[in-house]
Amino acid sequence: MPKKKNIFKTIFSFYVDGFKNMTWGKTLWILILIKLFIMFAVLRIFFFKPVLSGKSEIEKEDIVVRELLDKK
Repeated sequence: MPKKKNIFKTIFSFYVDGFKNMTWGKTLWILILIKLFIMFAVLRIFFFKPVLSGKSEIEKEDIVVRELLDKK
């Protein structure tokens, strides 16, 4: 009876072999990672300021309730 391979090892080796044999794929993955970095790091710094930082728990609750009620 043949020995069963671990499914996780099989999947991992599939992806490792696929990434080793890529030519344009590596460049595209680098571009994707750069884009994700820009989206999550840079845009957060400049456009999404932390509104609740430096506030007490009661002030945070009031701000959240006010924002939820004003959205109607």
